Amino acid sequence: MIPQDTVDRIIEAARIEDVVGDFVPLKRRGANFVACCPFHNEKTPSFYVSPAKGIFKCFGCGKVGTAVGFVMEHESLSYVDALKFLARKYGIEVVEKEESAEAIAARQRGESLMLVSEFAAGFFRDSLKTKEGRAIGYAYFRSRGLEDATIEKFGLGWAPVGRHSLADAARQAGYKEEFLIDTGLCVRREDGSLLDRFYDRVIFPIHSVSGRPIAFGGRTLKTDKSVAKYVNSPETEIYVKSRSLYGIYFARNEMSRKDRCYLVEGYLDVISMHQLGITNVVASSGTSLTEDQIRLIKRFTSNVTIIYDGDSAGIHAALRGIGMVLKEGMNVRVVLLPDGDDPDSFSKKHTLEEVSDFIRAHEQDFIEFKSDVLLNEAGDDPLKRAELINDVADTIALIPDAVKRSVYVDVAGRKFGISAEILSERISSTRAENLAEEKKRNDMKRRRELQSAENLAQDAPSDSQPASQPGAEVSSRPSSVMKVEPVTAPAGLKFDDVFLAPCEKELLGFIVESGTDPLMFDRDSEFYSAEGPVSVAEFIDSALAGDEVSFSNLIYRKVYDEYFSLYDKGFSQEQILGRLINSPDRVISMVTSDLLAEKYEITVDNYRNALTSRSTILVMYVPKSLLAYQSRRLEKMLKDSFSALETAGAQEQMELIRRIDNLNRMRALVNKKLGRV
Repeated sequence: MIPQDTVDRIIEAARIEDVVGDFVPLKRRGANFVACCPFHNEKTPSFYVSPAKGIFKCFGCGKVGTAVGFVMEHESLSYVDALKFLARKYGIEVVEKEESAEAIAARQRGESLMLVSEFAAGFFRDSLKTKEGRAIGYAYFRSRGLEDATIEKFGLGWAPVGRHSLADAARQAGYKEEFLIDTGLCVRREDGSLLDRFYDRVIFPIHSVSGRPIAFGGRTLKTDKSVAKYVNSPETEIYVKSRSLYGIYFARNEMSRKDRCYLVEGYLDVISMHQLGITNVVASSGTSLTEDQIRLIKRFTSNVTIIYDGDSAGIHAALRGIGMVLKEGMNVRVVLLPDGDDPDSFSKKHTLEEVSDFIRAHEQDFIEFKSDVLLNEAGDDPLKRAELINDVADTIALIPDAVKRSVYVDVAGRKFGISAEILSERISSTRAENLAEEKKRNDMKRRRELQSAENLAQDAPSDSQPASQPGAEVSSRPSSVMKVEPVTAPAGLKFDDVFLAPCEKELLGFIVESGTDPLMFDRDSEFYSAEGPVSVAEFIDSALAGDEVSFSNLIYRKVYDEYFSLYDKGFSQEQILGRLINSPDRVISMVTSDLLAEKYEITVDNYRNALTSRSTILVMYVPKSLLAYQSRRLEKMLKDSFSALETAGAQEQMELIRRIDNLNRMRALVNKKLGRV
């Protein structure tokens, strides 16, 4: 567990623009920075970074958070690991104190899987040096033209013929069987014994971005067709195929330096090109190219050149990859090698200069590539030619940047002899369909995330627990300052958190933005107190406590309760906000960041246009926001009461009618104070 003072040092050191700028190119806009969001595709920047507030916010997909939250989201790290990531960046030593048994177990499990994988990598590497390994595995690598330095660099190895050689060696070294199974290195037989997944094969370790072996690919050297050519590690806690690229650790620095990535298909394609001297090369081995793999490349460069085999399979793989790369806002070119060659064989036949010259001479943009490939298929058939043009237009539609789209429209128009207007019409239609589909997917995703956040907040007290009402136990706060008759929900009825959430968000926004600011009411105000001004937070809290009300939205209530737990300990507003936005609880952090990031708008009319001081605005609109919340609650209670009338008995109907009459009078009083008709 990281001590709080160390956490505070890391958070203080981590400048949001500095951290985000490591992954996303930022452009200054006034006091803030903007960029295209790294978490979703967009054509215009909607991703804002605020150095003053220390947060980022995407107004497109809704992602929001702090420097720690950004690292968690972008790098798929836990809160603690994100802190360690930032600590390394800023040279802060992390000395962890005693952790809980559960935290220790979780951390040790992840590290144990890594250590077992590292042991296996060493075992395979050492096995290559044995008599059996040299006779079979090493001989194979040498026959493929690989030099000793290359074999050593990529950690290539040999899995012995014995079916449990690795299992025996690992157990003898003290590694537990459960980790051998959970890394996918071994499988358990029905009789309980362990068998190696990799045996009698040459081994290609797969490394993480940081260089640790996380998985393996094993190739058989047998010609027996009944034996699978490749056996690969299954997905594990430390290895997700769709997020991994073969060779990324060895290529990342050169990718950044050359501002280009060469994308190939196989292990030996990568290794042979590195050996030749072209080291900004990676492969999507073991899986078709994925969005996550493209985004991994984008961390180092926005320029991708696809170098695939010139056969039919390579052409179709290239066609598929083009659209995926363009959709991520990156630049893509394609090189097709002569039929019968792949990057491995081609690099062995030619010098570094020859291969480099060939790539430069044969690189094509996607329009040229698709035209050359598909025009051959279309021939003189006008319908097939139309399909080709539509296909190219639909590919252009994937490009997020409007300027780039416009340039490619001109290129395609000249290429096919068709007007730019016709192409633009097709592109606009396709983009509208794509955006509608993406919005639908994002909406579904956000609903799932909201549900997940609500589940995280389930430990918050329910509406039926009055002892949990914020501020009820704090005697230092004033009694109810909103002079409105308390409203309680009728028996059996419950406020709807979605119905009330906008008002609760509004009140929470005032607390988060200005909680400790004093409300300077005039002497003739009904809220004036001779004891002196009360803070915004206390005013809202005591009003809710006086009405025996707590937020019905569990997420907002969680943030509300956390705010006042810190407020009651004497923390300043700045300290409270620092704790909230950097909370290890993602719900609290995200909601607080979201409230601070928004150009905060409340439901009271004319707030945005008020040409008055902040103090006057608070005096005017905090009470009105409470009244608006009161009105909203009364409205919900009336609806519920009318609904209950339909199934109520005669006696219950009379009670409900009296309640409805009372609620109507109360709503009229509140609306009068709000100036509503």
